[in-house]
Amino acid sequence: MPATVSSGTSLPRGVRVGYGSGSVATGAFGTVPGLMLLPYLTDSLGIAAVVAGFIVFLPKAWDVVLNPIAGRASDRSVDPRGPRRPWLLRAGVALAGGFALLFAAPEMATGLEALWVLVLFLACATAYAFFQVPYVAMPAEMTSSYDERTRLMTWRVAILAFTIMLAGASAPAIRDAVGGRDGYRVMGLAMAVIILVGVVSAYVGTRRAPIAAPQPGAGSLRDQLRIVARARDFRWLLTCFVVQALATGCMLAGVDYLASDVLGSDGAATLLFVCFVGPALLLTPAWSAIGTRVGKKRGYVASSAILAAGALGAVTAQSAPAAVVYLAVVLVGVGYAGCQVFPMAMLPDAAAVDARRTGSNRAGVYTGVWTAGETLGLALGPGVYALVLAIGGYRSSTDGDAVQPDSALTAITLGFSLLPAALILLSLVWLRRYSLTSHDVDGTRDESVTA
Repeated sequence: MPATVSSGTSLPRGVRVGYGSGSVATGAFGTVPGLMLLPYLTDSLGIAAVVAGFIVFLPKAWDVVLNPIAGRASDRSVDPRGPRRPWLLRAGVALAGGFALLFAAPEMATGLEALWVLVLFLACATAYAFFQVPYVAMPAEMTSSYDERTRLMTWRVAILAFTIMLAGASAPAIRDAVGGRDGYRVMGLAMAVIILVGVVSAYVGTRRAPIAAPQPGAGSLRDQLRIVARARDFRWLLTCFVVQALATGCMLAGVDYLASDVLGSDGAATLLFVCFVGPALLLTPAWSAIGTRVGKKRGYVASSAILAAGALGAVTAQSAPAAVVYLAVVLVGVGYAGCQVFPMAMLPDAAAVDARRTGSNRAGVYTGVWTAGETLGLALGPGVYALVLAIGGYRSSTDGDAVQPDSALTAITLGFSLLPAALILLSLVWLRRYSLTSHDVDGTRDESVTA
């Protein structure tokens, strides 16, 4: 087995980078379907917005059930390469293969094309669950240091931000350069290659990571889920993060519509992504430093407020100059960086406190529940956005040239701006109840985290 969990010492930079490179896979898969799949269904396959929203949502809803099972399975794995790492390789390769086929539906009846997308997206979601859950569980076992986890997440979020910019900007550019359905096929293949690079890099890069052998708690999966559900601080943190994932899902789903129908430029989708992710890529280390100085919770609140302010600024998209919208999205990117760094660093804290108190390592179950919640939020986002489009009278087509009524343009704008801003502010209701500090995590204060 690998070395035991690192204590307060810093992890080698190679391990940090190696672990963070897994975000290349999670960032590409987390971004591109949320950005491209709904427009592909409505504007290329001609599927009604409500039906398209259901197709995008159903496989992600399946993940909500599957993720805790994936966590339980990785908790109980025994392998000389480490308990989590083999899952990264097996599931990651399957994910890349499925994604290459997702946008490659052959021309056939509309119903069969919709079924193709549904089945392939379901297969991708299944593979992603068995990659992401073990991946997210690893930091709790790599180090017991409160601050080292923040530094580890800084690398992860920085690489995640870069990947979101790379995938989010290049995916629509590739589609537009090739054109038509072939553009989607080439784009899907290119993104599959990016996912595969992230998978292999994470697997190889963590080979020297000091990961302890899991010591799963006794009882069935249902028993352990019940214990996790009673972890008060984890519950508040998860609820906040899920609501914010819903907001992010709405904004991702709206980028292509806002660019083409409101701003009047397909190329604006790429620019919007650069404005969004550029600040996140540059400011992630700054948020990490702020968290070390003022605490993770305060940093999370501040970044959430900035994200909400930026989203609210985008409500002017129909009337203000495009530059105003781009500046608002830059502000969203500034807040988004912190909204990734802090919760991802707070999650292993909650799992570590539970392990210290009980002597049982339930990191996989914790992260399974966490990723299930995140997946649910990101899945509901496009579904909710599709519902907003339907209410606004959005017109689907097979060539993307349908003229949209004013009500649809308003729906596109509000679904991208006002709705996400309201959700982010609502999420702070639960975040303010979170109470874990470095004293709880390091064991210098023995305070129960259960209700």
